[in-house]
Amino acid sequence: MKLYELATLRTVIFGAGKAAPAIKDYVSAPEAKGKLLGAWASDIGRLNEVFILREFDSRVDLDAERERARRSSNPFGCAELLTGMDLDSYAPLGFLPPVETGDFGPFYEIRTYRMKPNGLGPTEEKWRDAVPTRTGYSPLTIAMYSIDGGSRFTQIWPYRSLEERGTARGKSVADGVWPPKGGPDWLTPDMYSTIAMPLAFSPLK
Repeated sequence: MKLYELATLRTVIFGAGKAAPAIKDYVSAPEAKGKLLGAWASDIGRLNEVFILREFDSRVDLDAERERARRSSNPFGCAELLTGMDLDSYAPLGFLPPVETGDFGPFYEIRTYRMKPNGLGPTEEKWRDAVPTRTGYSPLTIAMYSIDGGSRFTQIWPYRSLEERGTARGKSVADGVWPPKGGPDWLTPDMYSTIAMPLAFSPLK
């Protein structure tokens, strides 16, 4: 099973564009572990944030890359532009395929929910039933659950436009397809969402 890291880099004002070249070099360095899937700058929601999604073949590689970042004097090559950094580890819902890179955006919605302590099993079951129909309205990049820290559930949805997002979400709700029936019962009200745009070097465009 693939594992994922979603790094959230909080930057100084207008820091995302300035940090992008250094981030690209950092994640593609010879000693780097993992495969870069996506790199985005926040546009709507919490601003001055950069999101880096990477895929790992093993927990050993993920942990090694985490250690590299934590011990670095210049994490992601842009320490002078950073005001904070969160490194979150995830596993995908078991029925989903690995992330496919390509041109699906340019608007990516990154949604994170806090699940109830016993919410993972029921959430995965509800999503397994509903996702095949929901992705007929718009594609899903990944849905994944935290394997460290608090019980979090993060999804990434690409859209061609904000209008497409509104239409897909509105119609799927109106048709009774979304949210998964009974799915919200296993979530807490602690939810947040960001619309982010790909950086130039992002494989997910």
